[in-house]
Amino acid sequence: MTSRPVRIGLQLQPQHADYATIRRTAAEAEELGVDVLFNWDHFYPLYGEPEGLHFECWTMLAAWAEATSRVEIGALVTCNSYRNPGLLADMARTVDHISDGRLILGIGSGWFEKDYLEYGYEFGTAGGRLDALAGALPRIESRLGKLNPPPTRKIPVLIGGGGEKKTLKLVARHADIWHSFGDAETIAHKLGVLRGHCADAGRDFTEIEVSAGVPQGDPETGGAALRELGVSLFTVGTGGPKPDLGPLKQWLAWRDEQNA
Repeated sequence: MTSRPVRIGLQLQPQHADYATIRRTAAEAEELGVDVLFNWDHFYPLYGEPEGLHFECWTMLAAWAEATSRVEIGALVTCNSYRNPGLLADMARTVDHISDGRLILGIGSGWFEKDYLEYGYEFGTAGGRLDALAGALPRIESRLGKLNPPPTRKIPVLIGGGGEKKTLKLVARHADIWHSFGDAETIAHKLGVLRGHCADAGRDFTEIEVSAGVPQGDPETGGAALRELGVSLFTVGTGGPKPDLGPLKQWLAWRDEQNA
C-alpha cells in the first residue's frame, strides 16, 4: 500500500482519428478531471489498419501544452532510439516551459519494428536497445542541467517496461515513475525485483511512483488489488474516430472515492 493519492491517466492514442477529434477529446478529458494525459511515440498505428491515420508524438505534446491548462502531459512512452538524447532533453525542457511545468518525460527502449524499418533507424536487438537507453539517460540528465533557461522543475522521468535485469535497474537509478504491465501477481513480483535494485543503488524505493494500465472490468474489482500493491497512477486507454470516455469516467469516480 502507498500513501500517494490515486491519480488517473488517459492514454489518448494518436491513431485512426483526425487531430480535431484528438484535441477535442483531450479537452473533454481535462474537463472531466483526468490527472495525466498521455499519447505514445510511434509513427504507425499499433493495431487496426496498419497504414491508417497517425500523428507524431512530440509535436502533439507541444500542442497539448498550449491547448490544456491543468493536466500533466507526456508520452507513454517516448522511444529512445528516435532522437538524440541531448535533443530530446531540449525538446522536453521546451514543452515543460510551454506547459508551465506539466510535462512528464516518459521514455523506453523501443520495440515496434515497423517504425524503425520505415524511418531508417537500426532495429538491432532488445538488449542493444536497452543498453542504448542506459547510455542515453545520463546524457539527458546532463543536458537538462546545462540548458538556459533550465526546466521549470525537476521534470519527472517515467520509465516503462518490466525487464528484471536491465529495465528495472534503470528505473531504480533514474525514474520518478515506473509504468508497469501485467496482472497483480506479475506486478507484485516485479516490485520485489525493483526493491532489490533500489537497495543496490542506494535509492529509497518509496520515491518511485508506481503506474499501471487499468485492467478490464469494474474499477472496484480491478483497482483494489493493484492499489494494495502500491499502484497510484492508473491509466485508461482510448482512441480512434469515436473515443470512448465511459471507462475513464468510471475510474475517475473510483479515484474520488479512494481519495475521499
